[in-house]
Amino acid sequence: MYFMKRVHLKGSWVIKAPKEEIYKIISDFENMPKYFPTIAESVHITDKQGNHQKMSARVKSFGKVFDVKMQTELLPNIGFKSTNESSFGTSGYEEFLMEDVEGGTRITYTYEIEIHRPILRIIGTPLIKWFAMWSWKRAFIDKLRKIVEK
Repeated sequence: MYFMKRVHLKGSWVIKAPKEEIYKIISDFENMPKYFPTIAESVHITDKQGNHQKMSARVKSFGKVFDVKMQTELLPNIGFKSTNESSFGTSGYEEFLMEDVEGGTRITYTYEIEIHRPILRIIGTPLIKWFAMWSWKRAFIDKLRKIVEK
């Protein structure tokens, strides 16, 4: 049986709010633990130059807390792109992009995850493919809806 080293996740949702309102929340990384407590334990910006920032975070996933180093490019009122390296044995590239649509904003989220530890590939590949986007939608998108939809 073959287990992938790289997993591609993608989801798209419409939120009934202008992208400017959504951007205020999703670009406020240091307040992620307040907005999304089931995902982020802490986020600290360690370096910022224009729309580029480096962050150190403690994130929650699969019932564990682990460290993540992030290098993020903010795309004002569009979203962000980020390269992430975690102590969980994964790294990845994520994009959170927004576009105006009738009735609100379409969010397209893409995450390319690279699984470095072979044992994690065996356990993680099927779990990540099935569970990760479902869980992320519940913990992030659904919570974001509650914050910005009026």
